[in-house]
Amino acid sequence: MSAQTSNEAAAEDAAYRRLSERFEALGIGAKVVPYPEHTTVEEGKALRGAMAGTFTKNLLLKDKKDRHFLLAIHEDRVLDLKAVSALLGGKGHLSFVTGERMQALLGVQPGALTPLGLLQDEERLVTVVVDASLMGDAQLNFHPLQQTESVGLTPKELVAFVHSCGREPLLVDFDVPLPAA
Repeated sequence: MSAQTSNEAAAEDAAYRRLSERFEALGIGAKVVPYPEHTTVEEGKALRGAMAGTFTKNLLLKDKKDRHFLLAIHEDRVLDLKAVSALLGGKGHLSFVTGERMQALLGVQPGALTPLGLLQDEERLVTVVVDASLMGDAQLNFHPLQQTESVGLTPKELVAFVHSCGREPLLVDFDVPLPAA
């Protein structure tokens, strides 16, 4: 194992411990369960079997002013990024953030993107945007900084976690049509 790989593994372990400690401090008793590694939503659906809860997909986007938005949406939702930019008050079009930038901002690799990565966004550069349709669900599933695991949180626990990172999540109703220009 190279020194670089060893250092990365140590940083990931430290972040995972910090996440567990944050959950404990917030009184969140969420159980972490194994989740087979996958690269697409469809593959994840096939591999997870009968795991409970609502599954999300998480997108890290930026606008032309380099404002970053982490969208936590239902795994089956399809979005028009131009419309999302208008909903969020984005400047110009939204584009996907590179894997390197994701790692730098949130300490996670593509495939493990999660709002729980806010724990590592010390500069507070990322705004979390939660699909309002998820707020009535009993359990929302996210990767706990690692792609090979899943953790289920209630919507209230998710919001409490985001608040504990010094942020206010934006709850957005993606089902409401945009007004005509």
